[in-house]
Amino acid sequence: MTRTAIETKGEGMARKQAARKVAVEAVSAAEHAARRAAVLEALGGAAAVVFAGDGGAPLKGKWTPDRNFLWLTGIENEPGAAVLFDPTAEDPKRRIVLLLKPVNPELDRWDGYRETIGTPLKQRTGFDAVMRTGSLPALLTGAARRAKRLACLHPFAVYPAGVSADLAAFRQVSERVPGVAIEDRTQLLPTLRATKSDTEIALMQRAIDATTAGYAAALRTIKPGVTEGDIQRAMEDAYRAAGSPDVAYNSIVGAGINGTILHYMDNSAVVKAGDLIVIDSGAAFAGYASDVTRTFPASGKFTAKQRKIHDIVLKSLDAGIAAARAGVTNGEIDRVCRAVIEDAGYGDAFIHGAGHPLGLDVHELGPDGPLLPGMVITIEPGIYLPDEGFGVRIEDDILVVDGGNANLTSHIPRTTKEIEKAMAG
Repeated sequence: MTRTAIETKGEGMARKQAARKVAVEAVSAAEHAARRAAVLEALGGAAAVVFAGDGGAPLKGKWTPDRNFLWLTGIENEPGAAVLFDPTAEDPKRRIVLLLKPVNPELDRWDGYRETIGTPLKQRTGFDAVMRTGSLPALLTGAARRAKRLACLHPFAVYPAGVSADLAAFRQVSERVPGVAIEDRTQLLPTLRATKSDTEIALMQRAIDATTAGYAAALRTIKPGVTEGDIQRAMEDAYRAAGSPDVAYNSIVGAGINGTILHYMDNSAVVKAGDLIVIDSGAAFAGYASDVTRTFPASGKFTAKQRKIHDIVLKSLDAGIAAARAGVTNGEIDRVCRAVIEDAGYGDAFIHGAGHPLGLDVHELGPDGPLLPGMVITIEPGIYLPDEGFGVRIEDDILVVDGGNANLTSHIPRTTKEIEKAMAG
C-alpha cells in the first residue's frame, strides 16, 4: 500500500472514531474499572499499590495526581489516595481497593468538602471497596503475607533521588514479612496506557480541535509589532472558546532567536519584521493532551533561507511520519528524521529527539519496544540557527493504526505554501 493510501485509510479511521465519540466528555467509571481489572489480571497473583501523591492546594494552578493513578481512577482531587491490588484477598470485592485520606472537617473548610464513604461514592468511582488510608499498612502487609510477591508499578527513580513510593513501602513490608519478593513490573502501566481506547482518541481529538482554533487565532494575530504574549493569549483564548479548559503545557512562542531556545517560555519579546516565530502549544481536554508545533513568518512570507530550512524540516517530519507504523521503534523514527537533516548538512543543528508518546502526559512514559496500534506519538524535528537568528520546528500528532498511521494534526497549516496562503487570507 502506498504512503498516500495508508495515510488516507488511517485518517479516515480517526475521523470515524472522532465522529462516533464526539459527545464524549470524560472517560467513564466503567472504563476505569476495566483498566483496573486488566491490571489485576496482568499482575498474575502479585500485590501492588499505586499512589496518587500528596500535597496541599497550591496558590497558583491546582494539585494534580500521579498520572497512573488518574488513568486507573479518573479521580483528580484526592491527595494522599491510593489503589491497592490484592489478588489473593478472600473477598473478590476487596481485590481492588480505593483508599482515601480521612475526612477532616476543619481542613475541608479550606480545601473543599469531601464525601463520606457510602454507596454514592462507590457508584461514582466504580469501586466496590473504598476505605481510609489508615488501613493501607494492614491491608498491604496481609497481601504480602499471602502472595509473597509485591510488584513495583511506579517508575523507578534515578539516583540520588528518593526511591519510588511503592518500592519504599514494599521495603518496609519486606522487613516485617519474611520471604517476600519485590518484582519489577514498571512496564505494565505504560504498556496498558500506550494503546488508546476509542474514548481516549475522541478526547484527544477534542483537544486537537481546540488547538486548531488556537493556531487559526495565531495566524490572525501575527504581524510585526505584536508581542509573543499577544500571540499566546490569542491562542489560549481560542482554546477556551473551543471548549478546552486548559493548556496541555506552557505555551512556547519564540520569535527570532528565541525560536532557537527549546523550552522558551518568557513570551514577552516584540515580534519584528522578518522574524520566524516558533509556536509550540496545545490544548488539553479531560486531561488528554495535544502537542503541536508550527513555524510562521512574522511578515507573512518566508525569506529564501527561511523557506529552505523550513522545507528541510518538513521533509524530515514527513519521512518520520512515513516510517511510523506498528512494529517500528521511536528510535528508528528518530534515525529516519535525523538522516534527512544530516544529509542536508544541518545535523549539528538538530539537538533533540524526534518525538515522544502522547496521552494524559504530554511526554508520556511509553513502554520499551516497538509501536503498537492505538498509540499516539508526536514527531517534531527541528533546525536551530542562533547565529542566523532563527529556528524551525514542526510537530504533528500521529495515531498508529493497523497498516500505517493517521496524522491527526495535518490540517493545521504546515507547508510554506499553506502558511503563506493562510496568513494572506
